Amino acid sequence: MSFKEMITSDKRLVILRSLREMTGYKANDSILDSCLETFGHSVSRDEVRTHMRWLEEQGLITVEKVGETLVAKLTGRGGDVATGKSMVDGVKKPRPE
Repeated sequence: MSFKEMITSDKRLVILRSLREMTGYKANDSILDSCLETFGHSVSRDEVRTHMRWLEEQGLITVEKVGETLVAKLTGRGGDVATGKSMVDGVKKPRPE
């Protein structure tokens, strides 16, 4: 795995874990951008949206467009990946707590 792939997979895990642990399973792209920044990932809003759409394609979140804002909701499968119960290539596996 390249360094870039490692960083990308960590950003996706941060989004899933943020939805599960910090936002009550649902958050908009602005909140997720702030969560990523809190965990050391400085990204553009466009990049956050790209990760959201990728996670949606994998069935880990659902995405609803509300005006110009994207709202993500964690799926059951996404919750399993966030906790390490399931694995998806492209999302970092969390460490045991």
